[in-house]
Amino acid sequence: MNEDGTGLLTIGELARLTGVPVKTIRSWSDQDLLPPAARTPAGYRLYGPDAPARLEIVRSLRELGIGLTAIRSVLHRELTVAETAEQWADALDAQIRTLRLQSAVLRSVAARGSAAEELPYMTELARLSARERRRIITDFVEDALDGVDAPAYRSGLLAATPDLPDDPTPEQIGAWIELAALVREPELRAALRRLAEYSARTAPPAGEPDAKSEPYAPEERHAPGASHATTEPRTAAAPDPAMQEQAAQEQAAQGQAAARVAELMRVRGEAAVAAGIAPDSPAAEPVIAELVAAWLPTQTGTADPPTEDNPAARARLLEQLETAAEPVVERYWQLLCTVTGRPAPPRWDTAGAWTTAALRAHPRPYGLDRSAFDGTDPDRVLRAYEQVTRDVAALVAAVRPEDLALPTPCAGWSVRQLLDHMVWENLMATSIAEDAPRDDHTADHLGDDHRAAFDDSVRAALAAFTGSGMLRRTYGPYEAPGAMIVQQVVVELLAHGWDLARATGAPTGLAPEAAEETLAAARRIYGAAPRTEGSSFAPERPAPPGASATDRLAAFLGRDPA
Repeated sequence: MNEDGTGLLTIGELARLTGVPVKTIRSWSDQDLLPPAARTPAGYRLYGPDAPARLEIVRSLRELGIGLTAIRSVLHRELTVAETAEQWADALDAQIRTLRLQSAVLRSVAARGSAAEELPYMTELARLSARERRRIITDFVEDALDGVDAPAYRSGLLAATPDLPDDPTPEQIGAWIELAALVREPELRAALRRLAEYSARTAPPAGEPDAKSEPYAPEERHAPGASHATTEPRTAAAPDPAMQEQAAQEQAAQGQAAARVAELMRVRGEAAVAAGIAPDSPAAEPVIAELVAAWLPTQTGTADPPTEDNPAARARLLEQLETAAEPVVERYWQLLCTVTGRPAPPRWDTAGAWTTAALRAHPRPYGLDRSAFDGTDPDRVLRAYEQVTRDVAALVAAVRPEDLALPTPCAGWSVRQLLDHMVWENLMATSIAEDAPRDDHTADHLGDDHRAAFDDSVRAALAAFTGSGMLRRTYGPYEAPGAMIVQQVVVELLAHGWDLARATGAPTGLAPEAAEETLAAARRIYGAAPRTEGSSFAPERPAPPGASATDRLAAFLGRDPA
């Protein structure tokens, strides 16, 4: 209080009392937020006893980011504090969304390693409204499917819109930017058009219910390869509500059935890979028979629907799977899911590759001869593995760095690729024995030392075979004996050992103690499997007179031992 007894405060006294700088108090006074109660004869401001409280209100509102005009409205009773707080909270929310968007764009730029020239375009894409984003997708779909009579497929694509949330993550911004770039790619347009043309081609004749077999139903994006029927009447007559309801129920049921079949295909295919079941081995036939049986009911209402498991049915399922095998389309759906925050569809590549290979290898049904599973003495299989890996390891040890680029007789592989595959065979068998199947087939398993990589994989496999009981256990839904899985590895290693010997000019008569029984095992395991496109082995070749058992094994598996 001023010493003159008036109860008024000078600006300096008010500053000391509240901790607010004199300069700030003077500025707020000039803006009518803290008017002085009086002035001294010399013109200096004096503030009344309510000034400290009023100053605290102004300071608190400023610290909350509220503007001076809004504060003046509160102090002059034009707005309540509650009304002002609500308005400024809304403004702050908008500002926060903008800042989050800017942060997400910058983090996406950093993660993508974008060039400076891309920054304006990425920022513009991120700021588009939901309507503008939908227009980009709509224009893309209409252009890609122009002239194709596939209304159900088109409507499914158009129904999937890239709706970003109000506060997108950097991943969602990055996915939207990538998606906007992807829809400009001719490869995606061509792939979607192929799928739409397949849908149109497999529709029933005119006059029948328009039920389309879609290899990659947009509304069931997790179901590549499954057929999906969508009923849409073609007539111009007024729709019957009861019929519409029935059609909707049938469509939903068919969609659910397609999704179940696709999930069964994924589970069975991945389980077969995990169990080491080769797609062209006898153990693959019952898996394919089960999948075809589950798939047949989903074809009801399609053009000339298959009704039983036969070559025509298997050929149609194979065509659907091959049609749906469009990685760029799978990426499109993955990005859409990321943008919208929906769960990404399960990956189909492992199961799809196995199932298509198995369908090519088994174009017609045949009864499983379980004798292929018999005759695998665990002790003899283990000895054969030890003998084969001993001789193959000697070949591997003789491979020089400059030999790694040499071609081999096997599928156009170089020596390095062949060695990597052999190491993988050991690692995969080991992981099956340990009940933790690997899925890194495409990784580099050799590193810088191919000799050590092979030797280590053999030691790990032997330890797993003997320590896990694998040789006396069964695996997979059809109880394939573990001993037979190991025997398949023996066949693989001996055959690829022969490839390595031919590539490096070494003798091919490997593991003579085990070669005859390994050849017999190969005939038992693979003898009934068709040698078709996509099989692991080409048609059998003739072996010259006096050929060793390893040369005859190579000939049986499609190599030329001459």
